[in-house]
Amino acid sequence: MTHTPLKIENAPLTLRELALNNVRRAIISGYFAAGDRLVERTLSEELGVSRSVVREVIRYLEAEGLIEILPKKGPIVAILTWEVAEQIYNIRMLLEQEAAHDCALHAKSKDKKLLHEKLLHIDRASREQDDIRRVDASQEFYKTIFDVAGHAIAWEIVQRLNSRISRLRALTLKTHERQVAGYERMTRIFNAIEKNDPAQAKQEVFEHLTEASALARLILQPQE
Repeated sequence: MTHTPLKIENAPLTLRELALNNVRRAIISGYFAAGDRLVERTLSEELGVSRSVVREVIRYLEAEGLIEILPKKGPIVAILTWEVAEQIYNIRMLLEQEAAHDCALHAKSKDKKLLHEKLLHIDRASREQDDIRRVDASQEFYKTIFDVAGHAIAWEIVQRLNSRISRLRALTLKTHERQVAGYERMTRIFNAIEKNDPAQAKQEVFEHLTEASALARLILQPQE
């Protein structure tokens, strides 16, 4: 029997956690497109879990901003607008620039080694053209930067937005308009941190997010 992309396999997580991860990834990857209606019964069958588990998943993803509940229609995949995306990029710009700056300021040899390992994970996923793994690896790369910088509260704020950030990353990864590949951008940030150059690390984040934001706007903003 052929398994759907949502089918849950055996793993040391609860059914709710597995179902949540699978539906989240399905939305981020575009398996479920913006505006798609999410039917409890269908999701229950695809995931192989009870409808009560599906309802929990829907509530959780609604809180993350990935699902909207519409009157008389029920849950749908949230429409990602440029107005929302712009706010997310503005928040990222403020928090990630400062995190990269302070990471470069404080990074020791062991921190640089760990960050380089995270960078290699991005490279591997990029070469294999695995968008979901690239998104996950990018998140781990940034988490390391925030950890080394000592910006725990800032990372908590980013975590609340991470599902929508990941959705935007996956969206821009599919475009061909990138002037510089995402992995190359990450490499430039890493190189500045490796040299303990805070100003350059901050500048590289600025250039990376400026390009990503422009791509997202091109995709999301209706042509006038």
